[in-house]
Amino acid sequence: MAYRFSRFILSVFLNLFFEFKVEGRENLPKQGGFILACNHISYLDPVVLGVGCLRSVHFMARDTLFNNRFLAFWMKAVGVIPVKRDKADFSALKKSLNIARSGEGLAIFPEGTRRLPDKAFMNPEPGVGFLADKAGVPVIPAFIKGTYEALPKGVNRKINFGREIRLRFGKEIHIERGKPYQETSDLIMANIKQLSNN
Repeated sequence: MAYRFSRFILSVFLNLFFEFKVEGRENLPKQGGFILACNHISYLDPVVLGVGCLRSVHFMARDTLFNNRFLAFWMKAVGVIPVKRDKADFSALKKSLNIARSGEGLAIFPEGTRRLPDKAFMNPEPGVGFLADKAGVPVIPAFIKGTYEALPKGVNRKINFGREIRLRFGKEIHIERGKPYQETSDLIMANIKQLSNN
């Protein structure tokens, strides 16, 4: 209930204050678990990805965001998974795997953190390759454009309303299981980058 209500409110926000467009929804699985892998350039990206995907998805977020009581309450209600950033968080990885294997959606940002546009698509985290290898579910690449202009990274950031924001879902990536996790992460990131050229 909390997820659907939040999605409705955020959908109204995106469509009312931005030129929000989505392409490739036909590439999303109609049922069963799946992983959405997307580039990350702004705090708006989870909102855009969650609204653009018509199925519910669980996000992974750094555990320090849960220090804010109100934000923590909301994130727990919508199924966000806290992740420790200073070391390999096997508990978070296990929870994420269980979500995907149980037939739900898992959204991940292979870069691990927000990147400036000129630093995008570089050095994806190997944990993404681990999840893709072990989950055994479809991996769908996604590309977001315009959120950096709408809400840039930085201390003096402010929302720039009226900007165009585009979300594009690509076709399922063929994951060859058993390969080095970093190699799988690089493959996923390359597919996301390819969507930026279309």
